[in-house]
Amino acid sequence: MIEETYEVVEAIDNEDPALLAEELGDVLLQVAMHARMEEEAGRSDFDAIADGVCRKLIHRHPHVFGEVRVKDSAEVLSNWDKIKSEEKSRLTRTDKLRAIPRQFPALMRAAKVGKKSDVLDFPDVGTALDKTHEELTEVDEALAAARPQAIEEEIGDLLFAAANLSRKAGVDPEKALTAATDKYIARFASVEAQAAEKGRDMADMTPEELDILWKNAKKLTKNAKN
Repeated sequence: MIEETYEVVEAIDNEDPALLAEELGDVLLQVAMHARMEEEAGRSDFDAIADGVCRKLIHRHPHVFGEVRVKDSAEVLSNWDKIKSEEKSRLTRTDKLRAIPRQFPALMRAAKVGKKSDVLDFPDVGTALDKTHEELTEVDEALAAARPQAIEEEIGDLLFAAANLSRKAGVDPEKALTAATDKYIARFASVEAQAAEKGRDMADMTPEELDILWKNAKKLTKNAKN
């Protein structure tokens, strides 16, 4: 299910309608298969699943299907969150944090947890940046002490702080990291191509030689963007 969903996202990002239709079909097949397995186990069936999502949609959107009046989209989202919490018996703020699936991509989960814990949230991007610097210092200290468990913990804290710095800056951390990874691959490809033009293999080059090619790759990819 996860694999097929990512392929749907890829088709959307690539603006490929033919591929999107195909991948949506694959996801639909997964839904049908899981529904069939639930029916065979005597727990549910496709009709019950479809009915359930329709009822949920109606219940969570009283401004559309009921008499509730709202002034803007922010109030719609606030009402939706309140109704959902009542449905799931999430009585405390901690309940809401624990309801965010651990199976989410880690950066996405970190940002959502930070947003949901608004009473402890950073007041502005500056304080979020200060926290990131603080966590980086603690990573440095753990590395200096050569304590593997502490290193893992402090790097985790740094990543959590970075995810929430990104959120406070108005940037989606998953999107930002994806773009950064794409940029790295493009620059790596440029370095490899430059080395090949010189008749060299990257593995046989010194760090200093590679650094020269890397700096040139940064210029080349920047110019390609412009």
